[in-house]
Amino acid sequence: MFESVFDVDAGASEAELRAVVERCEHLKSAAAAAQARATALWAAKREAAEKAAGIPAAKRGQGLASEVALARRDAPACGNRHLGFARALVSEMPHTLAALQAGALSEWRATLIVRESACLSVEHRRVLDAELCADPTRLTGWGNQRVAAEAAKIAARLDAAAVAERARKAPADRAVWTRPAPDAMVYVTALLPVAQGVGVYAALKRQADVTCDGRSRGQVMADTLYERTTGQSVTEPVSVALNLVMADTTLFGTDTSPAWVQGYGPIPAAVARHLLADAATAAQTDAQATLRRLYRHPTSGQLVAMESRARFFPPGLARFIDVRDQSCRTPYCDAPIRHHDHATPDRQGGPTSAFNGLGSCETCNYAKDAPGWTVTTTDDDGTHTATYTTPTGATYHSLAPPAPGTPVTRRSIIEDGLSIDLITFDAA
Repeated sequence: MFESVFDVDAGASEAELRAVVERCEHLKSAAAAAQARATALWAAKREAAEKAAGIPAAKRGQGLASEVALARRDAPACGNRHLGFARALVSEMPHTLAALQAGALSEWRATLIVRESACLSVEHRRVLDAELCADPTRLTGWGNQRVAAEAAKIAARLDAAAVAERARKAPADRAVWTRPAPDAMVYVTALLPVAQGVGVYAALKRQADVTCDGRSRGQVMADTLYERTTGQSVTEPVSVALNLVMADTTLFGTDTSPAWVQGYGPIPAAVARHLLADAATAAQTDAQATLRRLYRHPTSGQLVAMESRARFFPPGLARFIDVRDQSCRTPYCDAPIRHHDHATPDRQGGPTSAFNGLGSCETCNYAKDAPGWTVTTTDDDGTHTATYTTPTGATYHSLAPPAPGTPVTRRSIIEDGLSIDLITFDAA
């Protein structure tokens, strides 16, 4: 019966198909409400069990957020948001939960209401909840911005001081980050106080207003941002640190397999060779360029070793783990590697080795130290696998990604079956 709910009749009319889409959207909202209730109950049971076990209050719930995220097949860094959302809805915002259950709100719009009310006391939050969502028909036709704006207006009216205090603290969260964009492009995002953010945009816009050289406004603004940030012209070779992994056949133009840029992801072979040429040009001036050989397994294609010119072993090992794992090894987490972690902790006799080493983000590294978590590594015919086991007994597997280049079809006798056909190119 459950499967029949999602059957789609190929002969259905357009009106019937529209009804299927509407029904599925309602089901998604109802599922999100059920998921929130289950999450809040899970947290309450964990709290009670740890309290009974005598665990100090400050340490209760450690690692639970990451468990919640993994159960949702999401990055562990998102776990606190999911957990806080569930607790707020179930304990403090019954009308918002009911609107979500009824399909009047999507999960994201319910999240916006929870976010805008986060600075309020429990009493004020319940007032906001009743005023905004007691009559779910009011929400009909509201988009994301309208929902967030209405919640923000009510919050400001109920406790202007709390809203002002949150705004005062917000600049502490200013940051800059990147994420891949299609076609070997990248998004650079900055979170700034409103005056600074508007000022940056206005300055770029002014430059575009007085530039008439054939470039579009967007191109002028992007070029100006780069030039004012780096102090270099956009026509000069990039001289920032670049860790590029590619097959030797890609380097010499006989292969079109993508390369890998650390912190970005795969890029076309032609783009990789262009970056390499730019870096080599920069190296002829005041920069430094280094080539390192990488060794990958002839069956799995995963990296198994790297030539290191480092004076001490740990820095070379850390560099190898960065290149092999590419991002945090926790399942579903794409965060950059911040920590080089022991799967089996050093205090338990875990060796400092590539086999026992994992690249982790800060959140995931701390989460796995919570009671009940274990991480083990295996190497099956060159496939490096990390297995994460949570306190509830769930297991998640993470395989190191294969290295760039075409599948290995040859073995090197000198290197005992390892193919020496990858390089990293570091330009600084």
